[in-house]
Amino acid sequence: MNNDIDFGDLSKEHWIESLSDGTPVLIRPLREPDRERDHEFVGHVSYELRRFRFLAGFSGEASSFFERLMNVDYHHRMAYVALMHDGGQLCEIGESRYAAVPGSKNCECAVAVSEPWQRKGLGRLLMNHLIIAARSNGYERMISRDLSNNYGMHRLAKALGFSSHYLAGDVTEIIHELDLHG
Repeated sequence: MNNDIDFGDLSKEHWIESLSDGTPVLIRPLREPDRERDHEFVGHVSYELRRFRFLAGFSGEASSFFERLMNVDYHHRMAYVALMHDGGQLCEIGESRYAAVPGSKNCECAVAVSEPWQRKGLGRLLMNHLIIAARSNGYERMISRDLSNNYGMHRLAKALGFSSHYLAGDVTEIIHELDLHG
């Protein structure tokens, strides 16, 4: 991808990738027809995963929350979904997203994978697509703000080359940062 891409065409991109156990999944940018599926995905993940996933930047009533999640413009706000067939229906099993940090060349990212699909490489696949998109869109740094006991995100961030540090004097949250020039 490069900066000359018509970002409207990004919504048509997709990849069939294999998880570490060989299961094929479809990964593609989030699209408007995914609205119900995405709402169902977020509603069915465990409380702990929702708490880890939506730590920062989301407050208010549920309907406006889901509207913000669907508000993807493929530049300032990007999201990828991982889908698989289950009983003839496409089901969302994971997602990654970033949102621009206003007034900077940084973006804040998050990833969520439903529990049965964790530890199979799906988070890494989703984040790799997100990192490529952020670089293509000119962002300089990707940031993830997480609870310090979110060990899955710590492992993933380290594997992807993020640096990590605690907020000054606070060990309940950790900041993972990736230099997108590297």
